Amino acid sequence: MSNSDLFQEDLASETDSGTSEDNSGSEEEVASWISWFCSLRGNEFFCEVEEDYIQDDFNLSGLSTQVPYYDYALDLILDAEPQPNEILTEEQHELVETAAEALYGLIHVRYILTSRGLNAVADKFRNVGFGRCPRVLCEGQACLPVGTADLPRQSTVKLFCPRCQDIFCPRSKYQSNVDGAYFGTTLPHLLLMTMPSLRPADALVIYTPRVFGFKLHSSANQSASATSAAANPRSDALQQKVEDGDHDMLPVS
Repeated sequence: MSNSDLFQEDLASETDSGTSEDNSGSEEEVASWISWFCSLRGNEFFCEVEEDYIQDDFNLSGLSTQVPYYDYALDLILDAEPQPNEILTEEQHELVETAAEALYGLIHVRYILTSRGLNAVADKFRNVGFGRCPRVLCEGQACLPVGTADLPRQSTVKLFCPRCQDIFCPRSKYQSNVDGAYFGTTLPHLLLMTMPSLRPADALVIYTPRVFGFKLHSSANQSASATSAAANPRSDALQQKVEDGDHDMLPVS
């Protein structure tokens, strides 16, 4: 069963529930497509984009050429009623649903860089809605989502820790499948620049290696590397030849 079918079932069940409660007061409000999409497992990092932002054509400039079934996908996102003469096959419905998810992601990455979007991200960050840094010495520092590429289908979303300034994979396998381009490479850094109060107050603590309680001298690793090279001089000489451009020294496979 597709996500579109699940969404329709959710709408039907909520409508039925609301109808049965008419005698007691008011009917429950039916969830929008945006709320439903953001509530799906794996989509917890997404913020709900305000509909008036999506309805402004200026904000969607250039997206119609990036997403198939663009008009249908946009109508689905905005819960617009389909035209009576627009009859789609089940396969086309699934394609529209996939297009709507991709379109929402492309709209989302633009929205979260606006003032309203940054405030929405900041609220989730304060509530640790994106998870915590897995590094022990960061002591559970709240993280922010980030992409390692701005183009779709290049990489999946990662978590950026403002304390150690490193990135990590989300713990959830569902979140790890979300396209990183839907969050972009700019978000966490722009947020911390515009809202410096969100920066960690505690200084970064660096792990200190010790042997029998004594700190290792900075030259310890260099000495280990030198010892390894001395133990295998031929390998070291071969590497130097390769770096100098002497490809005749390369072994023949």
